[in-house]
Amino acid sequence: MSQPSPNLAKLIVRDLFTAGRIPLILLVLIFASAMGVVFMTHHTRDAVSEKDQALSERDRLDGEWRNLLLEETALSEHSRVQNIAKDELEMKRPDADKEVVITLK
Repeated sequence: MSQPSPNLAKLIVRDLFTAGRIPLILLVLIFASAMGVVFMTHHTRDAVSEKDQALSERDRLDGEWRNLLLEETALSEHSRVQNIAKDELEMKRPDADKEVVITLK
């Protein structure tokens, strides 16, 4: 009649321990290599994720920098500064006879 099918896992384990140390050492090396691949893949994915976050932060900061430059330009316009000096600080231009010119030698 039909023979019962052998248990493959038992045969593999029996062969590993009876064939000598070389297959067992190779099995350990294969397992270590597989774990190394898993570790490196995880590490690479973390690094890519951090890089993407850093790039998006850089883009956000770059946009903020451009806005601050525009704001600085708008706030430092000569006509605006002159109007604030005249209206809020009640400053006025000195008369020509009160001006003092200093020359450096």
